[in-house]
Amino acid sequence: MSNRNFIKDALLGVATGDALGVPVEFRSRSLLLRDPVTGMREYGTHHQPAGTWSDDSALTFCLAEMLCKGYDLQNLANRFVNWKNYGYWTPHGNVFDIGIATAEAITRLQTGTPPTLAGGRTEGSNGNGSLMRILPLLFYIKDMPIEERFKHVQEVSSLTHAHLRSVNACFIYLEFALAILNGQSKESAYEEICFTLTDFLQNSEAPYFSKILSGELPQLPIEEIHGTGYVLRTLEAALWCLLNTGSYSEAVLQAVNLGDDTDTTAAVTGGLAGLLYSWEAIPADWLNVLAKRDAIDQLIINLQAKIYR
Repeated sequence: MSNRNFIKDALLGVATGDALGVPVEFRSRSLLLRDPVTGMREYGTHHQPAGTWSDDSALTFCLAEMLCKGYDLQNLANRFVNWKNYGYWTPHGNVFDIGIATAEAITRLQTGTPPTLAGGRTEGSNGNGSLMRILPLLFYIKDMPIEERFKHVQEVSSLTHAHLRSVNACFIYLEFALAILNGQSKESAYEEICFTLTDFLQNSEAPYFSKILSGELPQLPIEEIHGTGYVLRTLEAALWCLLNTGSYSEAVLQAVNLGDDTDTTAAVTGGLAGLLYSWEAIPADWLNVLAKRDAIDQLIINLQAKIYR
């Protein structure tokens, strides 16, 4: 385990899953059942070349880059603004996909709203826009007590999604990722979050996560799993795909072929699958076409140097 580059596993896992889903975003499951994604495609929904990742990875990279400089929420806010307005950390120089809640929050950040107050707080502000980008925070909080881990997750989520449901989803995701980082199997990681977080997450939003923390999520039929843009469904889908497959490629392709918000479901799944199986398990022909690969690799080196110095 000591020889693993977990940061590389996570970031390449997110970006590759994201890029697999971009060409078929918004396509229905029934359509993908007839024409399933089996590898990198080009053009499609957003008319982008093969290997193009979306806002999911761009904002993930913004968070990773902030952490290279030290934990600074205003620095992260500035990067989000530069991404939206100037195409910073985009694969080809322009933003082609952005969620409504994320766009509104970044506009508030631009006009001077403090980072932790910018995200939407209503029940309708529970898209998957903070879940999709949260994974790099794992490496900053991994050695902290659980209460501090939750606090930092809440802060980082709140730049765009401040409702407790979104925060809980991000926290469950990172706690699962932490268990994998600590060497647990996917099965034992799932058992641990069901045991630990059922007690820890005693807040008003806890009932919404009963399906995930019941211990029975992997046994649910695929008909009950939905790859939509709702944060709760995205988290359920990502964990279900990981727990019901046996490799990186199987997990992310299962996520994409659920349909709907294909890039985000696969990005969230791909981050966990990368940590579980390592970046070396990602098919080489997928990695070879990944946009801005050199820049991603340099970001990985920089974050590795900061976290493991």
